[in-house]
Amino acid sequence: MFKNGPEYEQRLTRPFVPPTITLKQLHDAVPKHVLQKDPLRSTGYVLRDVFFCVLFFVFGASIEPMVTSSFWGLIPLTSTWHVSLARTTLWLVYWWWQGIAFASFFCIAHELGHGTLYRSWWANNILGFLLDTFVLAPFFAWKVSHNAHHKAVNSIERDENYVPHLRSHYKLPPKERATTADYAEVLEETPLFTMVRMFVMQAMGWWLYLTCNMLGSKMYPKGTNHFSPYSALFKKEQRMGIFISDLGLIGMMSLLYLFARSYGWSALVKYYFVPYVLCNHWIVMITFLHHSDPTIPHYRKEEWSFLRGAAATVDRPTLGWIGRFFFHNVAHDHVAHHFFSHVPFYNQPAVTEAIKGVLGENYNYDSTNTFYALYRSFTECVFIEEEGSIVFYKNKYGIAVRDVAEGTVAAIKEVGWAQEKQDELSESERASLASAYD
Repeated sequence: MFKNGPEYEQRLTRPFVPPTITLKQLHDAVPKHVLQKDPLRSTGYVLRDVFFCVLFFVFGASIEPMVTSSFWGLIPLTSTWHVSLARTTLWLVYWWWQGIAFASFFCIAHELGHGTLYRSWWANNILGFLLDTFVLAPFFAWKVSHNAHHKAVNSIERDENYVPHLRSHYKLPPKERATTADYAEVLEETPLFTMVRMFVMQAMGWWLYLTCNMLGSKMYPKGTNHFSPYSALFKKEQRMGIFISDLGLIGMMSLLYLFARSYGWSALVKYYFVPYVLCNHWIVMITFLHHSDPTIPHYRKEEWSFLRGAAATVDRPTLGWIGRFFFHNVAHDHVAHHFFSHVPFYNQPAVTEAIKGVLGENYNYDSTNTFYALYRSFTECVFIEEEGSIVFYKNKYGIAVRDVAEGTVAAIKEVGWAQEKQDELSESERASLASAYD
């Protein structure tokens, strides 16, 4: 369970060669019918998510009646510890499933933010706003930064989130002079402290990103956040959407306050806050692992292209069927999503199958247990070097687990590789792709 998947191990054995295929080759490989939206089917998925969330709330409201009635007389609870065990078990079950249901709201709102479920701008954005607001996510604000991430994915200079720290961030000596003792002095930590830092990231990382741009783009000034309409993240014409997002959050928090006043703060914690924290955990876990992996490159501008950046992500079978069902393929088919962000999530598995053969060795999949992968990336993706057009994360010992095939990269450039040629599409294809970023 806690070992690297064979696909990950195979990548470790290969020096990295950036893809040279073209975006047009990928688009030509995908059947045109899978690009189409099905509003009726989309509505079914939205209603399904709402149904399960309500179902889990009903289950939560039934916990005390079930326990106090000894499961309606079916299971005798004769001791105090029987009652405590039953109550604790049922609340744990509720928190697990409701946390996943809350995350499903975020995941389907993500799809709505890309405009993939309906042909109507209003349908996509009103539903996305309502679902995101319920889980205290600023829909229009995150939509702006997330779509900017898609346009510049894995570009060191321009990407929006999970941008790697540089060597200079840790004030390490230059790599030519750095010793084992230098790395140990700055980066060595106890396993307990590592777990505490992981807990902080998983529990609070989402809000640290929203409020102070933690691990966001370095090009923004201090104080950048997702709540001020005048934040550097947003253009003038986007400010009204940010204001609406803020109003939605204030309204939702007011409803939660009224609920707590009526039913008690402990009820708010049990029914909403714990699942909400778990929802944030899933958001951070999934998005962090999309692009933070020791075997996946980051590019500087001279080697970056949209295709290369989009290929620099990993498909993972997060939670198996649960991830497919509730997270709407956001982890299972993330490579396809970056190439075809305008395609509905329910068609992404077909897109994945279509493009795998074209990408070849540059299609990244990792069957490593997702929780182990989280620990591996958290501990091994520490920093990147200040120089280098294609770079990999280095660990706390200053070592990258994968090398760049420099000779092959130079040969690719000699035969005329250019970002514009690699990303060239027809006008209609480019318009479809751009529609996912509006």
